[in-house]
Amino acid sequence: MSVGVLAHLFGSLPYRQLAETTAAAGFSHVQLALWKAVSDVDFSKAGTFSPGLAQDMGDAFRQHGVSVSVLGCYVHLFHRDEEIRRENIERFKELLRYAPQLGCRIVAAESGVNPGGDYTYEDWSAMRDTLSELAEEAEKWGVFVGMEAADGHLIGSADSLHQLLSEVPSTNVGVVIDPGNLLNESNIHAQDEVIEHAFELLGSRIIAGHAKDRLLSEDGSLVTVPAGLGIMNYELYLKRLHEYKPHVQIIMEEAKPEQMQASKAYIEQIREQVMQRG
Repeated sequence: MSVGVLAHLFGSLPYRQLAETTAAAGFSHVQLALWKAVSDVDFSKAGTFSPGLAQDMGDAFRQHGVSVSVLGCYVHLFHRDEEIRRENIERFKELLRYAPQLGCRIVAAESGVNPGGDYTYEDWSAMRDTLSELAEEAEKWGVFVGMEAADGHLIGSADSLHQLLSEVPSTNVGVVIDPGNLLNESNIHAQDEVIEHAFELLGSRIIAGHAKDRLLSEDGSLVTVPAGLGIMNYELYLKRLHEYKPHVQIIMEEAKPEQMQASKAYIEQIREQVMQRG
């Protein structure tokens, strides 16, 4: 259950420098969102990747002892504009095809969000169709689509993600679990129940985990902070993660470079305690 980091928390850098920076910060794996983290290649649309580029990028990270645990694909997966949605699907499929040459087996995303949280049955159908198409592509390459639920998104809860998985029953679709994404102002005080429910529904499908924290501000709004600086029940989270998926990789979010070591140490300390208790 090693702790990695979102590569773009270091900023947008040339990929060789990004690999070196990640290693120097003490991380052995990253979630790499190419168009957020890499400055020397334009990944803003599909068609950029080649076997040579993927191999060179993978080698750059491996030379520094860093693996790419997850490729992050930050695109709107059920966009109502068919042309935009088609482009987003092609970008995702390109990552699925080249992930193995980066030494990666997971391409992950949230569903996407409409302003104001306006969702329809047509949105759900488009999301289901998109995931079905992505799952078919993932099956060709022996990789996984990692779906992550996030409050406010179309797929915003453990229940909606569970329903989506039941409608797209591919074993090449898994779950990126992030309890922080499932919490909001109305359920933060019942967070243990939220976490337990998420693992009951999704635990067997987990392929990676995210780590950030949540904190109630003075005005009552819920804010996101690095792991260890909030009120999330990390002991429960890591206990259930160890029970369901021992040694699953965790990717740290939110932390600034100067906060990373303390946040990583916090997660690792609780993880060790959980593992020692069995």
